[in-house]
Amino acid sequence: MASDTAVISETGSEEGVRRRDWIHIAALSTAGVGGASLLFPLISQMAPSADVLAASSTEVDIGAIAAGQSIKTTFRKQPLFVKRLTPEEIAAAKKDDGTSMRDPQTLAERTKEGHEDILITMGVCTHLGCVPLGAAEGENKGEFGGYFCPCHGSHYDVAGRIRKGPAPLNLMVPEYSFTSDTVVRVG
Repeated sequence: MASDTAVISETGSEEGVRRRDWIHIAALSTAGVGGASLLFPLISQMAPSADVLAASSTEVDIGAIAAGQSIKTTFRKQPLFVKRLTPEEIAAAKKDDGTSMRDPQTLAERTKEGHEDILITMGVCTHLGCVPLGAAEGENKGEFGGYFCPCHGSHYDVAGRIRKGPAPLNLMVPEYSFTSDTVVRVG
């Protein structure tokens, strides 16, 4: 007589789940649950911590910035330059839009529509990561009236575009949006 879990058919083969099959299924299930319980902490520890999530965006009040002035703030522990361009600076930047540049970008590509007088860039030189001068009053603005990196001599224009020196790219423009006419959310 066959065991309780196996049924012998007329052809003589066993049907149903045998004890060995059940042990095999139970062992694989236990290994799967054990593997998942080991992987979960490893994967969850790669998620950003609360302080990183808090620094993932910042709000900047631009209402007090007069035309021609810049402010320095921080975004993700790096300097951030916010500049309100004068009409003369906008005209000069637009005039230079067609000139040959190492990293060609127009002023319109670097600012938001309707807010072309506000230029927001990371304050990190794209050569070796120094902080360029030109955002504070009285600092050297370089040959093109924008920013000057004193470490290796990179010159940027008023739109933060590389014009001279070893820097390969323009000053980076981070993702940002206007939450109101006077507040910008960066990140």
